[in-house]
Amino acid sequence: MPDPPSDPATDPATDPATDPATDRGESLGRLAALAEPVRRRLFDFVASSRTAVSRDQAADGVGVAAHTAKFHLDRLVDEGLLDTEFRRLTGRTGPGSGRPSKLYRRSDLELDLSLPQRHYDLLSRILARAVAEASATGGDVAAVVARTAREEGKSWAASRGTSEEPDEIERLATTLVAGGYEPYLEAETLLLRNCPFHRVAQEQTDLVCGLNLEFVTGVAAGLHCDHLATRLEPEDGRCCVSATATR
Repeated sequence: MPDPPSDPATDPATDPATDPATDRGESLGRLAALAEPVRRRLFDFVASSRTAVSRDQAADGVGVAAHTAKFHLDRLVDEGLLDTEFRRLTGRTGPGSGRPSKLYRRSDLELDLSLPQRHYDLLSRILARAVAEASATGGDVAAVVARTAREEGKSWAASRGTSEEPDEIERLATTLVAGGYEPYLEAETLLLRNCPFHRVAQEQTDLVCGLNLEFVTGVAAGLHCDHLATRLEPEDGRCCVSATATR
């Protein structure tokens, strides 16, 4: 295994259709599109409008020429940040009612970008599931959190397909790259540079580190890494979880 691990965004063997680095690149492109001041003002105008707006309405709303507004609005459509629809603004129908106008409205796209990668959505889902079950059954919350995290790890590994890598540490490392863990090998131990739950782990260390350990253990189980031992091995500057071969 290379140390540090290769960047999946530059790995020619990586499938861009499923590679999280591709998603991050697309998110960066969309954020870059919003960095242009006029374009951002137009996006904010459309997003804050209660109904879809025309090019001329958007242009008047931010004080730019209609052709300028059209250029930037269409760029926002290309980036998936705005959707379009066609409707006659006069409300009339039939001959002589005019052509339908192209209208713009905010799309349902959600941007979620963090560098390094964080997965607070996953953390929230695990905790929400566990608290709901513990409340309904009266079970011990900590025990339910641990089990839920391990189940999520197994499910997450299964959703990424079965790795053909025969070495179990390599198999686990390859899969954890997709989760933003940034794995690397040191003295035959798999260590993780990045904690996807970093900010919350700073405040609730025992809870989040325990949950993280169970999640990674679940990932290993889902990948059929039967001869790996995962453990808590906290150290400044990296994730608290490590993995070593048991034979």
